[in-house]
Amino acid sequence: MADSRNKTTATEGDVGAFINGIGDDQRRRDATLLIDTLREVTGEPPVLWGTSIVGFGSRHYRYDSGREGDTPAVSFSPRAAQTTLYLSGAMEEYASPLERLGQHKLGKGCLYLKRVEQADAGALREILALSYRIGTAG
Repeated sequence: MADSRNKTTATEGDVGAFINGIGDDQRRRDATLLIDTLREVTGEPPVLWGTSIVGFGSRHYRYDSGREGDTPAVSFSPRAAQTTLYLSGAMEEYASPLERLGQHKLGKGCLYLKRVEQADAGALREILALSYRIGTAG
């Protein structure tokens, strides 16, 4: 039987060391900007989930199949080509701020930004706050 546990879990990893270890200057600046914004928006400290995701808050999920686990309410990962934001809820819920955000791509539950600092700060803040509210609403 396959292991149904969530492979990405909160760790005791050092978020500062992770961010300082990002080789690309742009990704490191973007990660620092997101951490500062997310601390302010959520009131939560950053937590390293797995080896490369920085999360704020957490939510418990349970699928109809019975699988369940915990995941960040809102999180991001500074990937090589772009920063990936992992959002709670359906992407349709973000339609209004996404229109103002600037250049971005969407995936299932993900928002991809090449340069976080070029995104509309107000729209980004609204998206992050909404994801946190959705993710922490019991």
